[in-house]
Amino acid sequence: DICLRLGLHQSMRAVLAVVLLSASLCVDAFLAPVCAPLAKTRFQAASYRRAYTTTSARGLRMEDLELTDAGRRELRDLEGKWKNVCVLGGSKGVGREIVGILSKLDGVNVVALVRSDDAKSELEALDGVKAVKGDASEAADVISVLDGCDAAISTLGGATDGVRIDYKGNMNMIENAGILGVTRMILVTSVGSGDSKEALPESTYEVLKEALVDKTKAENLLLKYYTNSDYTIIRPGGLKDAPATGKAILTADTKAAGAIHRADVASLCVDALYSKKCSQKVLSAVDPSLADPPTSFEAFAL
Repeated sequence: DICLRLGLHQSMRAVLAVVLLSASLCVDAFLAPVCAPLAKTRFQAASYRRAYTTTSARGLRMEDLELTDAGRRELRDLEGKWKNVCVLGGSKGVGREIVGILSKLDGVNVVALVRSDDAKSELEALDGVKAVKGDASEAADVISVLDGCDAAISTLGGATDGVRIDYKGNMNMIENAGILGVTRMILVTSVGSGDSKEALPESTYEVLKEALVDKTKAENLLLKYYTNSDYTIIRPGGLKDAPATGKAILTADTKAAGAIHRADVASLCVDALYSKKCSQKVLSAVDPSLADPPTSFEAFAL
């Protein structure tokens, strides 16, 4: 042993052994209060992971569900799962249109986060819709509506009191959705976000730059957090208030641009929600029929 190698006398070896034993006991006594809580924390975390990975229908992913020949999920195929949908931004615009469509589907429950009592009353007049008053810039409010949902759709955008919600609100959704069991997410941003920047004229991009930068940050966050999960990013072109034309398309063409009615965007979002083909896709939404002359982009087959 090391004592023999150093040529120590037997008595000296005995003394050294006692010293080393005492030092070891002192170290153990010092570290015990520190290590015990850490060990407990690791045990609790492991227990939580085991519980989380074995619980409920909320842990299901899209590929766990059988598809029709068209590659779509019909509600009758979901067998009661994927039926609780959270909509952020559901009190107006595209979000309001989405809530209206979902409320007409059998077996679907909708939870929407709204800012006013009027919006809450309006949405709760629809079948299967629960509206919760809150602020998407507050993580606790977003968590309160995500909890218990299988899927989430966000159309958040704009500014309130000078604070843009395009990134902060979507960040609150993205960072908490997976923890709460949300396994399908639709993020609605805009043409001009991410790698579709070149779809807009430079002058148009500069006008919309503040919003597009925040929307791009939200997209990048989703792509980072949901690498192995089911998300779809939908980038609408210029939004107009008018009845749906039924001619709008989704396309993977990052240079696609043009106008689209909000009602058509909403319809495409709901279609994408139940289409496996849209899983982990980033798509633009435009209506070629509104262009003068009409434009042509390769449509993404749902």
